[in-house]
Amino acid sequence: MGYPLKRRQGVPTTYAVPIKRRKPRIDRLPGPTDKVQLEPTLDLEEYENILDIMRNMVLVMERSPKAFEQMGEEDLRTQFLVQLNGQYEGQATGETFNSEGKTDILIRQENKNIFIAECKFWDGEKKYLETIDQLLSYAGWRDTKTAILLFSRNVGFSAVLQSVAASTPTHPCFVRDLGKKNETEFRYTFRRPTDPSRELFLAVLVFDIPKPARAK
Repeated sequence: MGYPLKRRQGVPTTYAVPIKRRKPRIDRLPGPTDKVQLEPTLDLEEYENILDIMRNMVLVMERSPKAFEQMGEEDLRTQFLVQLNGQYEGQATGETFNSEGKTDILIRQENKNIFIAECKFWDGEKKYLETIDQLLSYAGWRDTKTAILLFSRNVGFSAVLQSVAASTPTHPCFVRDLGKKNETEFRYTFRRPTDPSRELFLAVLVFDIPKPARAK
C-alpha cells in the first residue's frame, strides 16, 4: 500500500509459519532380514524441531489463556496437530491406530512412524506412569522418538513438575535421565518392555493450562 513498515525490535514471537514446509530429515536403519531394507528413523534435528513447534504453541496458550481455558484434551491436541501439519505437509495425525492402540499424535514418513506422542491432563503420579506404559505399548520396535504432553490445571504447578522428576525414574523401563531442556521439559531414554536392548527417546513437556472460569 506504499506505507513503510518497520518491525519493532525485541518483541517476543509466538509461532511463525515457515515459508517453505519441511520434509522430515530421516536416517536409515537396516531391516531385520538378510535383504538390504532401509527403515526411516527421525533425525534428532527434526525431533527437536517438532518439540519446538509444541513449545511455541504453549507460548500462545500462555499469552492468550482465555482462548484455551474451556478446551479439553482432544481440543488441545488439535491445536498441536494444526501447527505440526503447517510444517509437515499433513503428515501429522491424531487418534491413529498403531501397535497396541490409538496414539494421540503420530507423524509418518513413507508410511513409517517417525514420531509418537501422548496428550494427558495431570492426574497424579500413578496415572502419569500409566501414560508411559501406554506410550511404550503404542511404540513399535522401530519407533525411537516419542513425547508426552502433560497439561496441568493444578494450582501448585511447581509440585507437578517435582512429581514428574521424582516419579519418572521409578518406571521399570527407565534407562537414564538426559537432563532438562528448561524448567518444564524433561528428557529421558527408556527401553522397550519386550526388548530391553532397544532404547527410545522420551521428551516430557509439562504445560500450565488455565482453568475454566466456572472451575475457578
